[in-house]
Amino acid sequence: MSTISWDSTLASGTRRQFLGLAPALLLARKTDRPIGGAFVNDSFANGHRLRDRAAFRASSRQIRVPIVIVGGGIAGLSAAWRLDKRGIRDFVLLEMEKQAGGNARWGENDVSKFPWAAHYLPVPAKGESLARELMEELGVFRDGKWDERALCFDPQERLFLHGRWQEGIEPEIGSTPKDREQYKRFNDTIAELRATGQFTIPMERGARSSPLDRGSMGGWLADHRFDSTPLRWYVNYACRDDYGASAEDTSAWAGIHYFAARDPEEKGPLTWPEGNGWIAQRLLEKLNRYVRTGAGVYRIARDRSKLRVFTEEIEYIADWVIFAAPTFLASYIIEGMPPAAGFQYSPWLTANLTLDRIPAQKGAEAAWDNVIYDSPALGYVNATHMSLAAHVERTVWTFYWSLAEYTPQQARTLLLAKDWNYWKEAILNDLSRAHPEIRQCVRHIDIMRWGHAMVRPAPGFMFSAEREKWLKPQGHIYFANSDLSGFSIFEEAQYRGAKCGDIAFR
Repeated sequence: MSTISWDSTLASGTRRQFLGLAPALLLARKTDRPIGGAFVNDSFANGHRLRDRAAFRASSRQIRVPIVIVGGGIAGLSAAWRLDKRGIRDFVLLEMEKQAGGNARWGENDVSKFPWAAHYLPVPAKGESLARELMEELGVFRDGKWDERALCFDPQERLFLHGRWQEGIEPEIGSTPKDREQYKRFNDTIAELRATGQFTIPMERGARSSPLDRGSMGGWLADHRFDSTPLRWYVNYACRDDYGASAEDTSAWAGIHYFAARDPEEKGPLTWPEGNGWIAQRLLEKLNRYVRTGAGVYRIARDRSKLRVFTEEIEYIADWVIFAAPTFLASYIIEGMPPAAGFQYSPWLTANLTLDRIPAQKGAEAAWDNVIYDSPALGYVNATHMSLAAHVERTVWTFYWSLAEYTPQQARTLLLAKDWNYWKEAILNDLSRAHPEIRQCVRHIDIMRWGHAMVRPAPGFMFSAEREKWLKPQGHIYFANSDLSGFSIFEEAQYRGAKCGDIAFR
C-alpha cells in the first residue's frame, strides 16, 4: 500500500487546525504526565491476506452442518437469533475476530465497560417489530414500558461553541434570526418528507426509487436555499456521524433519511456503558454454543449441491450459507463472485481515553454525548454517564473520528501510515479546545483503526442496480450485511440478518 503525505491530503480548513499539532507534541514531551496506550484489535493483516489472494493453511478436518453463517456482527448474530428462535439448532456462526459483535464490540478496564463503535439504539418505533421483539426478550421493554435504567440519562448531549458548552447539538449560541428561520424551515421540510412514508426503518419497508438519490445532501441544501452556516454544519455533522461521509459525499436521500426516518419526539435513546456491546453480550449469552471466534473464512466453493466453507482449522460442508460479512469481501471469498461495484466503505478511528479526573468545564453540565463545533472529529461519549453513583471521579471517554475529510483510500492509508503517538496527540489536540487541561487528566488511550467501518451511501448508490442485485441470493448463498441497506445502523443489520434467518422456512 502506497503512503500519502499528511499535507497533500488534508482539506485546507482541517490542515490549518492540525498545523498546531507540532507545538503540542513538543509540550507533551516536556511537561505532561505520561500517557500509556496502544493500537488495539488490529486485524487489517487478515483482511489484506484476502485482498492479496495470499495462501492460507489448509483445513485439517471436515464437519458437515446444514447452515453456516459467515460473520459475527449484529447481522450474523441476528440470523443466528432468528434460526434459534425457530427451533433450528444445527448451524454454526464463524467470526474472524477473537471477539464477536462487529461494530457493537466493547471493552472493559478497571474503571468501566465502554463501546468500540456503536454506542446506542434509538428507541424502536411501534412499527419496528424486530427491534422491539428483541428488546422485550432482553427485558428492556415490558408491559409497554421501557426500562428507565436503559434510557439515556439527562443531559443527553451538548455542543462546545464560542468558548463554552451549550445543551443540545443543534447550534444555538450566536445564532441569528436568519439561522433560526432556516432551522424552522428545515424542520418543516423534513416533516413533509417524513409524511410521505418513504423514509422508514428498516428502509425496505418504505423506500422507493427517488431522484433525491442522484444528488448529494450538500447539493440539496443549496437547492433549497439552506445557507445558514450553523445549519449546514449541523447537517454535515449528522452525515459524518452516521455515514462517515460529508454532506457533499452523501446521497440526498440518505441524508434526509437520517432526519425523517425517526419520530422527532421519541424518548431515548437506549444506551449502556458499553453501548451496543450490551446487546451483543446478551445475544452471545443466548447463542454462544453456535459461535466460533478466531475462525476466519477464506474460501467458499460450490461442490454440486453443497457449499464448502474453508477456515484454517475446519472445512464445513453446508447446504446453505448466510454471508453476513461486509459485501465487498464476497468476491475475495466466494468462488466466481464478481466485485461489489459501487460499495464504498468509510474508515474510522475510535479511541477510549481513561481519565483519572474530569477536567474543569465551562457552560452546560457534562452530558453523555459531547461534540465540539467545527472539529474534524465527532466528539466523545462518557461511559460512566449511566452510573447511579452520587459522585464519579474516574471515567472513560470514547472518542470518534470518521475521517470524512478524505477519500476512503486516503483515510485508510493515513490510518496505517501514522503511529500511535501521532494519533494520540491529534486526539488530545482536538479535545484541548474544549478541555485545556485534558493532558493532565488522561492516563491511558487505546486506539482502534477501522479500515472499512461502515458502508458509505454515496450519491446514486441507494437505488442502484448494483446494490439491489446483492439483495438476491446466489444459489444457496444469502447476503445479510447492513451494507445492503446502504447505511450501517443496528436495525438494518438486524433486519438483514433476521430476514436471511428465515430461509429455512420457505
